[in-house]
Amino acid sequence: MADRGTLAKEYFLKGYNCSQAVLLAFSDLTGLDEKTAMRMASSFGGGMGRMREVCGTVSASLMVLGILHGYDATSPTMQEDKKAHYARVQEFAARFRAEVGTIVCREILEAHAKHLEAMQGKTDEQIEAMRSSSAVPTMRTEAYYQKRPCAQMAETAARILDEYLCELETMS
Repeated sequence: MADRGTLAKEYFLKGYNCSQAVLLAFSDLTGLDEKTAMRMASSFGGGMGRMREVCGTVSASLMVLGILHGYDATSPTMQEDKKAHYARVQEFAARFRAEVGTIVCREILEAHAKHLEAMQGKTDEQIEAMRSSSAVPTMRTEAYYQKRPCAQMAETAARILDEYLCELETMS
């Protein structure tokens, strides 16, 4: 089996959204079937329905953390469990932020768009599409895949999560 970062990147490059790609890469751990995982994560692509809010790769990573280490609100130790889980969520977000700079989709895309503009000396249709929060998804073309940082974000989030889950496992 390929590492989960590579799997997430491959899923994205096959047409899955960023959130679906990461959640599917962990299906062996979550026990979610492909259809359920795709539907569960479908709302979180493009920073939540292309609103460019929290990066979909981060949202999917947090879904995985919740499935594997979340708390049960009916537990007698719910307050302690909730505190521990929120600490795990914040730790994952801090690790992603330390590597990427932010957990916010629009900030990731804007930094990448500025980088491309500086390299090209101009703005093009793909760069403008990164800045759009329209509900209309951008067509997946070769130019799309060449200019978007999303496949790399899926790979990065899945790698960070996989490393963190291994640490959590050794701490148990």
